[in-house]
Amino acid sequence: MQNSVPQSVTVAIYDQNYHLRGVDPQHIEMLSQLVDSKMRAVSSQGATVDSLRVAVLAALNIADELMELRERHRELLDSLDHAETANRHRAHSLASMLDEALRDEYRVAV
Repeated sequence: MQNSVPQSVTVAIYDQNYHLRGVDPQHIEMLSQLVDSKMRAVSSQGATVDSLRVAVLAALNIADELMELRERHRELLDSLDHAETANRHRAHSLASMLDEALRDEYRVAV
């Protein structure tokens, strides 16, 4: 069970230490590692050495990934909705066929 009391954690992002607080220090560390990784990837492309610019470009890359994932999530939800609708129609059709077969069977038996 996750502790709901905020805990302190020190993380390093792009060679800077930050003292943060949160209820899940491991999650904060994981997020910090992601940000650090993105900043280092931007920096390695040689576009800039200014850490603020590196941070902004990394944030834009992360935001782009987020938008792509949101779009993919929306597409998957739409696909799921279409599949559920098709399954409901198929189930209704099968139920109707079963009802008709049972009615025919009843008529033959009587």
